Amino acid sequence: MTIRTWPARRWVAAALAAIATTLIIGIPTVLIPNPVFGRSVPVQWWSYPVLGVTAVLSGLIFATYVRTSAEPTRRQTRLSLGGGMLSMFAVGCPACNKIAVILLGMSGALNLWAPIQPVLGVASVGMLAWALRRRLSGERSCPVRQPAPEASAGALP
Repeated sequence: MTIRTWPARRWVAAALAAIATTLIIGIPTVLIPNPVFGRSVPVQWWSYPVLGVTAVLSGLIFATYVRTSAEPTRRQTRLSLGGGMLSMFAVGCPACNKIAVILLGMSGALNLWAPIQPVLGVASVGMLAWALRRRLSGERSCPVRQPAPEASAGALP
C-alpha cells in the first residue's frame, strides 16, 4: 500500500495527529502563545518550519499505524519518538530548558545550546523522515494478505 492509496481513515488520523503534535510541542515551547507558559528568549524564525514539518511527518507516521498489516520494528518506533522529542528541544526556549541550564548554566544555555538548536531541528526532521520512509517501504514490500475463509470449518482435505 502506498500513501496515494490510503483510505480516508488514515488521512483523518494523520490530520488529527499533526494537530495534536502541533499543540503538544507548540504550547509548552510558546510557539503558540498562551497564558500558561512563558518564554524569556524570543522564538527564532526557523522554529515554525521545524514545528510544521515535524507535525506533518508525525501525523503521517501515526497514520501508518492505523489498520496496517506491518508491525513496527522497535527501531522505527524509537526513531519516531526520538525525532519528536528532539524537535521539542530544538524549538524550545534555551533559557527555559532546565536540563541545558543545569548542565551549562544560563550563559551556556544561551551561548552554547541556542546555536545548536537549528542542527537539532534538522536532525529531528531527518529522523522522522527516515522513520516514515521505513514504515512506508515496509507496507509496499511486505503486504500481508488476509487468509481466504474456509468452505467448512471441520472438513478434511
